[in-house]
Amino acid sequence: MTLQQSQSRAGFIPPPPALSRKMQSPMRAAAAIEPSAFRELRRRLILEHCKWDPQVGDVATLAQFPLLLQRQEWKQLAGWAEQLTEEALGAEQEILRSPGLLKELGLPRRLRRAFPASVEPSRSVARIFRFDFHLTTNGWRISESNSDVPGGYAEASSFAAMMQAHFPQTRSAGDVGECWADAIASTVSADECIALISAVGYMEDQQIVAYLARRLIERGVRAIPARIQDLQWDNGIASLRGNRLGAIVRFFQGEWLAGLPRSSGWRNLIHGQTPIINPVRAVITESKRFPLLWPKLATNLPTWRQLLPQTCDARDVPWQRGEDWLIKQAFCNTGDSIFAPDLLAGQRWEQIVKWVRREPRRWVAQRRFTPVPIETPLGPAFPCIGVYTVNGRAAGIYGRLSTRQIIDFAAIDVAVLIDNAVATTIPRHTEPGVKPSC
Repeated sequence: MTLQQSQSRAGFIPPPPALSRKMQSPMRAAAAIEPSAFRELRRRLILEHCKWDPQVGDVATLAQFPLLLQRQEWKQLAGWAEQLTEEALGAEQEILRSPGLLKELGLPRRLRRAFPASVEPSRSVARIFRFDFHLTTNGWRISESNSDVPGGYAEASSFAAMMQAHFPQTRSAGDVGECWADAIASTVSADECIALISAVGYMEDQQIVAYLARRLIERGVRAIPARIQDLQWDNGIASLRGNRLGAIVRFFQGEWLAGLPRSSGWRNLIHGQTPIINPVRAVITESKRFPLLWPKLATNLPTWRQLLPQTCDARDVPWQRGEDWLIKQAFCNTGDSIFAPDLLAGQRWEQIVKWVRREPRRWVAQRRFTPVPIETPLGPAFPCIGVYTVNGRAAGIYGRLSTRQIIDFAAIDVAVLIDNAVATTIPRHTEPGVKPSC
């Protein structure tokens, strides 16, 4: 298959040309706050907001300074995130009506077969997405959609709010934890409680669940951390320890469900009566192979086609050589399975090549973009701006910084604040009508 045929199969539309004039950076790093103030902020984040991993080994995971994003640039990113959400939900519904398409997504077979076309999937009361934006030499691009179990709530909400108190000329992009908790609390009756399920043994997951539970409890909602095995089901209606559940918060990755025994009742999360947040069908747009389905869909995806780099089946492009392509697993997390020959030692790269050739349906090739670093108190670093939507509305930002071009587990968390100062005009790719955030 030629490269042109591959582009057509993936529904690829070439990105806009490089900007004809040098673009002024739409964000900058502010100065670091005083060490004593940062120590107090860090202490509060640990004790009051469940940020239990502010340091990994000898490396701090919290930036002592914020990034300041120009307000018109935030309006642009928020508008794109809302458009991406709308398009994703339309594609998701179309794919669910044609379960044969699920095979292209790299889903485990047991999970794929649990999506019968004849059964109405579970509903959701607070659908949340996070789109990771990167500033590149060709403008903003997204690397992926975190549709399934996006994290970063304490960092995007509480960390940003505490950092904003030190920079009165700025404002927060929004409190995503508040938007999320309000959306749930408004739909749960007084005699119902919420179960928050997560995988045992992952501290990062446990601290996210604890933080979300705290935000619900603040609103008078009974929120109980639990395991999938703890849930009882009666005709698709879930209860926990004798309490009927108004909803289930699923912080357990969708592709992991297929590894659970049938006796755990995990299939009820797909087509039960109790609302699930996020519903398991979110794995459809979480898959990095989602773009491979675009030519087969009637749903229009103009924003995705504009912002996501060219994405192809690994068998269709020469990703093994050169620096033009990355190879990703269909379900990779925190950048842990994103590879390129210049990022790995020779022997390790040879192992990855063999792995991809053996199981190509579990991988995807994505054309690389060139991210633009910004100067920070830590030196040049590459920012990732994760924009959330809750029920289709832009709700906040989760910021990360890396000294490498790949945003992975080694990236540090950074508060992203909106700079209220009027800035010079920044080139635009589109001018969406943006709804106000939460």
